Amino acid sequence: MIFERLRAPGILSRPVWHACQQSLDGIGQWLCPLDGNALCATARRRTKLEDFGELGIEPALSVLVKSLDTEANLHPLGRFLIRAHLQSILETRLRIAHYWKDKLELMRALPIEQPVFIVGMPRSGSTFLHELLAEDAQNRAPRVWEVMFPIPTSNDSQEDVERRIRKAETCLWWFRRLAPKADSVYPMRAQTPHECVAIQSYTLLSQEFVSTCRIPSYEAFLAAQDLLPAYRWEKCFLQHLQLNRPANRWVLKSPDHVYGLDALFKVFPDAFIIHTHRNPLEVLESSAELTRVLQALFGWRADPAELAAREARVLAIGTHRSMQFRDRHPELAHRFIDLKYPELVRNPLKTVRAIYTRLETPLTDETVLRIQELLSKRSRYRRSRANSSPGKADCEPSSAEIFRRYCLRFNLPLGKGG
Repeated sequence: MIFERLRAPGILSRPVWHACQQSLDGIGQWLCPLDGNALCATARRRTKLEDFGELGIEPALSVLVKSLDTEANLHPLGRFLIRAHLQSILETRLRIAHYWKDKLELMRALPIEQPVFIVGMPRSGSTFLHELLAEDAQNRAPRVWEVMFPIPTSNDSQEDVERRIRKAETCLWWFRRLAPKADSVYPMRAQTPHECVAIQSYTLLSQEFVSTCRIPSYEAFLAAQDLLPAYRWEKCFLQHLQLNRPANRWVLKSPDHVYGLDALFKVFPDAFIIHTHRNPLEVLESSAELTRVLQALFGWRADPAELAAREARVLAIGTHRSMQFRDRHPELAHRFIDLKYPELVRNPLKTVRAIYTRLETPLTDETVLRIQELLSKRSRYRRSRANSSPGKADCEPSSAEIFRRYCLRFNLPLGKGG
């Protein structure tokens, strides 16, 4: 990115760089002010709609916008991109609320039975597993294009679907131009399975914003919220997707479900959880790199040591909360399927067979062939990720103790590279 090149040694001195940064920040704030009321007014004007639906957008919008404006250290391009993203979320939210008005009764009558949620720490193979399970024609995963552009314009005809897919492909192409490194750590295409945080972003109660920007006030606000509204919204969203295409079983995924397991089981009481596990010290470096790449798209470069320490704390909090939930709810033990990352990358098909056995679901020959075809295309996965270097982040004593208990509980090796 051009801003990082200017910051490189030998280009500009530190005082000159800071002066330039302050000037650029001032220009960015003038050209792209972040104001929740203005964003809502623009969304209403563009869509000619007024109602955001049953689930309100406040106070989440105000807290998020203020945190972005005052804490995220946004550079001008990042300020433009985050404002455009919030504008898109609000406009889509208005369109969804309007589209659902006369369909809510029909939608809520559509069953969602025994959905599968893939959870666990980032970089533990959950995306890979999501793609594998989505190869079964009897399963359904939300695709990137239908989360980005969920409202049909012509009764969900094939032509309309193709138009929305092309629109998503164009947006993702531009994203890869702006953040080329993101594609190497988290490739995303219009028709790949999408994460639940993207669905929940329409509620403005989503870890998506925390993963892309440094916004501690919003992060604290989100941690204190009852996430039940976000999961109720997600269920309605899935039922919306079922209106014209029924689903036998939803296969869903987000590492951040560890923060909302209570709400998840209240909304989806018969859910199954596939909990992926990996030595956290092997995860940290990869996870911190992903966060660094995503945050650099929006904000000025953060201190690497500070980012790594924060990543360790966040990972420890999620790990602790997932263990706490399982300790509090032994009656749900049969709903959890524990899966170790090394086993997944060593023998993916065997792992899928074991999952289907636990789910008491037949694995058809057709699905096996589709999975084998995917594996032949994804052979790079084992080379690039299974042997990734161990993390170098140092942990605070409290985080290290949580990781120790986690590794002992799930029989994971202790120590780096173990």
